[in-house]
Amino acid sequence: MAAGFAGDLTRTKSLDRLNRDAEGGENKLARTLGPWSLIALGIGAVIGAGLFSLTGIAAAEYAGPAVVISFAIAAIGCAFAGMCYSELAGMIPVAGSAYTYSYATMGEFVAWIIGWDLVLEYAVGAATVSVSWSSYVTRFLHDTLGINLPPSLIRSPFETYALPDGTLAHGLVNLPAIFIIVAASALLMIGIRESARVNAVVVLIKLAVVAVVIGVGLFYIKAQNYVPFIPENTGTFGEYGWSGIMRGAGVVFFAYVGFDAVSTAAQEAKNPQRNMMIGILGSLAICTVIYIAFAGVLTGLVHYDQMKGDAAPVNTAIGQTPFPWLRSLVTLGVIAGFSTVILVLLLGQSRVFYSMSQDGLLPGFFSKIHPTWKTPYRSNLFFMVFTSAFAGFLPISELGHMTSIGTLLAFILVCVGVIILRRTQPDARRDYRAPLVPLVPILGIVSCFAMMVSLDGETWLRLVVWLAIGLVIYFGWSRRHSRIGREEAA
Repeated sequence: MAAGFAGDLTRTKSLDRLNRDAEGGENKLARTLGPWSLIALGIGAVIGAGLFSLTGIAAAEYAGPAVVISFAIAAIGCAFAGMCYSELAGMIPVAGSAYTYSYATMGEFVAWIIGWDLVLEYAVGAATVSVSWSSYVTRFLHDTLGINLPPSLIRSPFETYALPDGTLAHGLVNLPAIFIIVAASALLMIGIRESARVNAVVVLIKLAVVAVVIGVGLFYIKAQNYVPFIPENTGTFGEYGWSGIMRGAGVVFFAYVGFDAVSTAAQEAKNPQRNMMIGILGSLAICTVIYIAFAGVLTGLVHYDQMKGDAAPVNTAIGQTPFPWLRSLVTLGVIAGFSTVILVLLLGQSRVFYSMSQDGLLPGFFSKIHPTWKTPYRSNLFFMVFTSAFAGFLPISELGHMTSIGTLLAFILVCVGVIILRRTQPDARRDYRAPLVPLVPILGIVSCFAMMVSLDGETWLRLVVWLAIGLVIYFGWSRRHSRIGREEAA
């Protein structure tokens, strides 16, 4: 009995079966995404408000102008995981990302854990970003067009605002946050090709905004702001010196989180064996160049010690130029950045849910494909309601770190998966091979685990509680309805 129970937990899906399931049946997804669409998805997920916020924080508190080195170090850490993702995405061009890879390497139980974890990661991430999107859109409408939205309709019931007589009132609902979730979900339901096109247009807008800020700022850089380039260590761990550079790398690491969402679209990629590697590593490389260039300009415009405690360091930097209109442009760039992040997170979420439903671990309702749109529209519709409720009625912004810990756990399992498949399936087709295995995956595991350890106890507690709920569902329902389990019992 015990052996049978353990066998249930460790049963895996073969590579042949994964690929066969992806290409057959009525619930097949349409392969329409080329390499540039995948790169745009990666940039859409990675370049967000972190570009405008984390850069100033890391420079002021930890690394000084050497924050550019922090970004490079963080990119190397992401590259370890990115190379592992690229190998597995090419071998297993199936929706589901780390969930699917874990099912093929470590078994059903581990796959369930990471799938359940990713569902929360993407849901909380999209809801959190939508709340911030609402804040920036409200500010942009007020500053640019003179439009003031009712305070009660831009705050959740848990948030307060001051009435004209000075008394405090509670909000009713954050309507703009709900709007962007509904709009992104509707676009994803209509089609992946249409979603990718809209994402590409918005990515071009935000890259243009960033390029203008960098291009204009270059002419107003003051060389003395780079002195000292590596500030002297103050004696406190993490404040300047090389220890500060490393601590800064830990801070800005989270600005790169999101490229993994590209792998959730593997089943909708044309020639995935080649294009997934281009999409994942290409978007990571482009984002690294953007981050380093932006950080270099920012610390050249304003001395790092003047950014301490500054809630809007980019606006302070823009103040060093004779172009105050750049502030509105930056706000537009942030809004565009948030919009694509929300779109890609909701895409990843629905594809993980779709894959889990296909495997019988969730009700089959969620894996039905629309006959015309060729998308898992029921999953999109479910999460449109679920995530928009979070965004509109809960103070979800406090849960932002959950997105990071979930992503890092996925990174670790993907790196482990590469090591396992190199041993168990040495002759399997690999159009892209991660170099220096097992060294690169081990470095990915170590760097990601170090980032997880740096997160606070409340974040870990939330993860444990969510996983405990998942275990109840798995042992109460999913294990008995597993597609592989039913076939083995037949």
